[in-house]
Amino acid sequence: VQLQASGGGLVQAGGSLRLSCAASGRPFGSYGMGYAMGWFRQTPGKEREFVAAITWSGGSTDAADSVKGRFTISLDNAKTTVELQMNSLKPEDTAVYYCAVKSPYYSSSPGRAGYTYWGQGTQVTVSS
Repeated sequence: VQLQASGGGLVQAGGSLRLSCAASGRPFGSYGMGYAMGWFRQTPGKEREFVAAITWSGGSTDAADSVKGRFTISLDNAKTTVELQMNSLKPEDTAVYYCAVKSPYYSSSPGRAGYTYWGQGTQVTVSS
């Protein structure tokens, strides 16, 4: 599975950014194979933390308390690109954001662990 993330950048506090991550390759996308896609973030000296995730059907999402009400995760119609709409950004949202996939995966909720495929990361910087 290959993951290509994009959309990071510099924004002022209170602004918005939209991250995208396109997935391709086997086994991802194989007919009938379920998966979950998620976003994580990491700042220097800290462990990578969960941000949000969504199941392959798009019917179930999960988000960290720190971003609930501000960030929205979604899948495109082809269900191969996961997007993270980030609104009301705060300086503490500054981090490298990584997209991830776990497949096969068939649980009804996406879960916050067990992701096996990772993208290269995209920098998000929020200035105060």
